Amino acid sequence: MINVLLIGGRGNIGSGLRTFLPRLDDDYQITSVDLSGSVDLATEADAQCDFVDLDISDHPDELSALMEGRDVVVYLARKGSLSVMNAMTDLVFTALLQQDSVPLMIASSSVHACDGAYSVHEEDWSIWAERRFEDLKPQPEQIRSSIDACPVNDYGAEKAYVEQWCRQVADAGHGAIAARWGGINASNQMTQERGYFALWCHQEDAARFVHACHSTHKDGDLPSGAHYFVVSNNTYNIFDLEIPRREIGYEPTHDAETFYHDR
Repeated sequence: MINVLLIGGRGNIGSGLRTFLPRLDDDYQITSVDLSGSVDLATEADAQCDFVDLDISDHPDELSALMEGRDVVVYLARKGSLSVMNAMTDLVFTALLQQDSVPLMIASSSVHACDGAYSVHEEDWSIWAERRFEDLKPQPEQIRSSIDACPVNDYGAEKAYVEQWCRQVADAGHGAIAARWGGINASNQMTQERGYFALWCHQEDAARFVHACHSTHKDGDLPSGAHYFVVSNNTYNIFDLEIPRREIGYEPTHDAETFYHDR
C-alpha cells in the first residue's frame, strides 16, 4: 500500500489525484483532509473518497496524527491572506517534521511563483498567447524549471514561501518537492483564460507527476528540495519539461492542442 494524505483533496488538483493515482497503481490508498462543507469536484465514480473534515489551522495536533505512517503528504490547501496562508504552511511543515518517519512531501507551488519571468500580456509571450506562432521567429526560449521564484504578487509570494520550506525539509535530510502546477481544472477542458493552452495540465498528468516523485523517492534518486513545473505535454508550452523528465521521469501524455485540432 502507498499511503497518501491529501491536505485539500476535494479541489481541482486533489480530486484528480484521488481519481488517477489509483489508476496508475492500485496500491494507492488516499485520505483527504478538508474543511467541513468543502465541495468535492471529483466527477468519476472510482475517485477514492476517504474524507476527514478538519480545520487544520485549529487542530494542528490532529493534523500531525493524520500524517503518522504516511508514505506521501500532498499539500494543496490554501486560505486567506498571505500572512494567514504562510502561517498554515508553517503549521503543515512543522507537523511533517515531527513525524518519526517523515513522509515525502509534495507541496503546492504554482507557475505564478515565477510570474516575474514572463507575461502573457506583454512582448513575445503575449503574441504566443494569441496563438500567432508564425509571427515569432525564432520562437521564444521556454522558461526552465531551474529558475528561482520571482513572484509579482501575494499569491506568488505564498508559493515561493512553500518552495523555501521544501528546501528546509531537504536540508534536514528528508524528501520534499515543490510542484509548480499549471492550469488544472476538474473538467480537464480548455478555458478562456489568456494563454491557458500554454500552461494547461490534465489531472492525469498531475497524478503522473506525483507518482514519478514517489517512485524516484522510493528508489533513492529524488533531488529533494527541487521545484518543477507540472504542465501537460503541450505543443506550445511556455515551460520547459526537460528537467523533470530527466530528473524524476515525469512523462505527461496529454496535449492542449487536442482542443484546437479541428479549428
